Amino acid sequence: MPLRKFSRAIGGLGCVATAVGALILGSAGLGHAQVPPFPKSPQTINVIDVGGVLALTQDALEKYRAAHPERVARFTYSKGPSPTLAGKIKAQQAGGRVDIDLVLSGINGISDGIVQGLWVKVLPEYESKFGGKVDDMLLPGALKTHRDAQGYAVAVVFTPAGPLLEYNPDKVKNPPKTTDELMAWCKANPDRLFYGRPAQSGPARAFLLGLPYMLGDSNPRDPVKGWDKTWAYLKELNTCIDYYPPLTSTTMKELGDGSKDMILTTMGWDINPRVLGVAPKSAKVQLITGPNGFTFVTDAQFMAIPKGISQDKLAVVLDIMAYLMKPEQQAMTYDQGYFYPGPSVKNVPLSQAPRESQDAIKEYGRPEYDKWINEYPMEPPIFAETLGIAHRMWDELIGAAAKRK
Repeated sequence: MPLRKFSRAIGGLGCVATAVGALILGSAGLGHAQVPPFPKSPQTINVIDVGGVLALTQDALEKYRAAHPERVARFTYSKGPSPTLAGKIKAQQAGGRVDIDLVLSGINGISDGIVQGLWVKVLPEYESKFGGKVDDMLLPGALKTHRDAQGYAVAVVFTPAGPLLEYNPDKVKNPPKTTDELMAWCKANPDRLFYGRPAQSGPARAFLLGLPYMLGDSNPRDPVKGWDKTWAYLKELNTCIDYYPPLTSTTMKELGDGSKDMILTTMGWDINPRVLGVAPKSAKVQLITGPNGFTFVTDAQFMAIPKGISQDKLAVVLDIMAYLMKPEQQAMTYDQGYFYPGPSVKNVPLSQAPRESQDAIKEYGRPEYDKWINEYPMEPPIFAETLGIAHRMWDELIGAAAKRK
């Protein structure tokens, strides 16, 4: 966010002394706010999830409630599509009654909220709640993505993500290994490759944001002036794709029922749907490289607080956020591979996860994932206004030109 510049004319010695004193005091507490005290009665905390991360955090939230009944009477949970989140919260704020206390969202929803000024600035203002500098707690890849949230949200889970291809090995005997081979396969097998709308699909977003690195575009972080190769590639690929669903789950179902032979995926979207039986266990994955190699575009799910909640609720929600960043709760985010690996903080191995998580990943995980994580570079996704521009450009240039409307 742009810095505001202030100037003030100060006249007279007394004014100068006052100004200097205020400057010293302001510098001493710069960037930090006083954490409100805990409420005298337990609160109902309303949580909204627009990214699926509740599946990884609800057990930990209920564990917090059981440990602190004096702070939380109960949690209420609601879910919704990411594109509606900002409008819902903005309407509540305009009406003077904010009924959402904790937001769980991926990059799309958090970006929309940053652009519209909806979130409480958590860091560094309330960093003391976390028992140390949050940046120092995070994995290197998670840290890059977390920093792009500008302190308005905290990265609670993390994955190197993708983009990856997932395919039916009975139909695809020789999967594409490069961007050129993917284009050739798509043209030879029209309407058999499938991916979602990037504004609503994590795997599709990873593909959109990963192509500029793979194709060697002039500026992978500038969709307007730096993505000439990417937009040309996607327009050509569009000639052999019939439509783009709004949900990633639709692509998994169509791979599972044989309607499509190949989809875009990420590590978590590969593992978890196979655990749940939505996608076939026999599905395989392939990493594709371009003229400029391969780069992971990372992904994260965040916690954010809408402006306008009461001080009583703010005190509790900040404590909940800090609780979810502790290693014991972080280990629970391995879940069933939904956001593989899952933890955003350092030193939380799979061996600390619940037994059912260890068993699921042992059966449905892929040993090549850990190899790829160590082998290939990672870049954070573009964020806020820039991500919104990329989504709108894709909608106009690619989605609007799809064969099936």
